[in-house]
Amino acid sequence: MARSGTQRGASALILEPVSLSVYEWALRNGGLRDADDAAAELGLSISELTLARDNLLELGLLVSSADGGELLPADPAIAEMLARAPLEQEIRQRQQELTRMHAQLRPLAPLFAERSRAGRTSDGLRSFDDPAEVRRELSMMTRLCTEEMVSIQPGGGRDPDTLSSIVAESLSMLERGVRLRTLYQHTARASLSTQAYVRSVSAAGALIRTTAEAFDRIIVFDRETAFVPQPRAAGRPQGASVVTDPTVVGFLYRMFESLWESGRPFDAHQAEFQPSTEELKTSILRLMATGLKDEVIAKRLGMATRTFRRHVKDITDELGVESRFQAGFRAWQLGISLGEGDDAGTSGTD
Repeated sequence: MARSGTQRGASALILEPVSLSVYEWALRNGGLRDADDAAAELGLSISELTLARDNLLELGLLVSSADGGELLPADPAIAEMLARAPLEQEIRQRQQELTRMHAQLRPLAPLFAERSRAGRTSDGLRSFDDPAEVRRELSMMTRLCTEEMVSIQPGGGRDPDTLSSIVAESLSMLERGVRLRTLYQHTARASLSTQAYVRSVSAAGALIRTTAEAFDRIIVFDRETAFVPQPRAAGRPQGASVVTDPTVVGFLYRMFESLWESGRPFDAHQAEFQPSTEELKTSILRLMATGLKDEVIAKRLGMATRTFRRHVKDITDELGVESRFQAGFRAWQLGISLGEGDDAGTSGTD
């Protein structure tokens, strides 16, 4: 009876306080024969004593005497050994299953990696129109990445569902020792979901910065493979191209490094960061001078078009001009540095 009890799950192997009192009584009295005497002395009802007795039998702390007329207290060491045996056997079986799984699947990893590299086209470019295929390729690359992943994520805060789905992959990469650097725009600092993601991955060692401007979304793995979004087209979801040409990937990586150097560390535990007014004005003037449309510039800066136009009005009022061309020219006259292409106000090119 006691032995059959030890075959039950771990949830049954709990010594209840009342059972301990009954076990101590059995030790003092040489066994448990008369349930009424034990219950009366311990101040228990017959049902309470019965439950405690069954609990002790399950644990192997009570065993039947040779004639079956009495329950005798058993050695706890023996009871423990009997209780542990099926659990240890199950652990050994699980370990054997893990060993078999490792032996079967681990040799496939080099084949998978080789397939990934062999799948690259001769011109170093593969295109995927289906977003599901893009996500599948990205997921594969996060598992294959061994050294570093860098990415540029333009716009404001990212979609909460997207962030929650990638946080586990990001943490897994960091646990493997992969370096992770991500560049957002300043406006992403106001996003609660982005702040939560940054807190999670930063605590594990990721480096996150923000900048005033960013270009398209770019992800580079191990300086060998880059993901670049395809141009948006009405009526169909946006796909991506996977680039493996060393020259192009190297250029994209250097572009990331250039933006990274100008970025500000994103500490999600600090109060909301506010970019300097002068930095924002300079970025707006420089982008206006290129002749880009309002919607394009607003997207570059990670803000709404209406917000961008409000900033433009503030700038033209401050410079005392009426048009955007005049604003660029006036900035050039005043010696306001616009960064790259300081002569853009007069040439109309970037």
